[in-house]
Amino acid sequence: MLIDSHAHLDFPRFNEDREEVIKRAKKEGVEYIVNVGADIKSSRRGLELSLYNENIFSTVGIHPHEADTVDEKAIKILTDLAKADKVVAIGEIGLDYYYDNSPRELQKRAFRLQMRLAQKLSLPIVIHTREADDDTLKLMKEENAEKIGGIVHCFASNLDMARASIDMGFYLGFGGLITFNNASKLRKVLKELPLERIVLETDAPYLTPVPYRGKRNEPAYIKYVAKKIAEIKNISLEELAKISTKNTIDVYNLDINI
Repeated sequence: MLIDSHAHLDFPRFNEDREEVIKRAKKEGVEYIVNVGADIKSSRRGLELSLYNENIFSTVGIHPHEADTVDEKAIKILTDLAKADKVVAIGEIGLDYYYDNSPRELQKRAFRLQMRLAQKLSLPIVIHTREADDDTLKLMKEENAEKIGGIVHCFASNLDMARASIDMGFYLGFGGLITFNNASKLRKVLKELPLERIVLETDAPYLTPVPYRGKRNEPAYIKYVAKKIAEIKNISLEELAKISTKNTIDVYNLDINI
């Protein structure tokens, strides 16, 4: 049994075959999927998707690319959406200094406001951080993010960032990046990390793992991520599946039995 801890099945790239994608995932042993919100519209679509599929949960949140849309009204809408039973986290939220699609001060403000919302609602957070590790950690500490925990998604940083996040009670999400030929540094980082703090993700439709790199990603492909991580950690695929599944259930407080 596997869980995809981070996918975007509500995105338009799945409009033509969404139900088939969900069925393929199930066939490959992916019993549950967490659909992650990227803005208000995406959060609404993801919630609707989860309400019509018992094996899908959702998160609601506004990505740093859309940080300039985070205002009092947006927080009110997220608050209302987050009250649904199938919503398990606030995210994805954080900082992206690679693209800088929103001014950095607005990104920081949006990150803070959504972390505060998560604390108010007692929900974990899903963090996006790209070339912004120092500020991400600084804001996490200032906003007492260790009280709620969550996942640093699509982890691609160094060992110091990994350990600092784990020390604050966070899990690290690993996906298709770990299978790329140019990811040797990331594989070395992963080798040093405790299995008890690792969750699997696809970030579908992005970051498709080898051997399908270059094509649209989907939750069924998480098995290639799992195989690579099991190989790096020198454990069986079954053991990795068991541990990572438990981790995902724990971090999201999923109401499922294994």
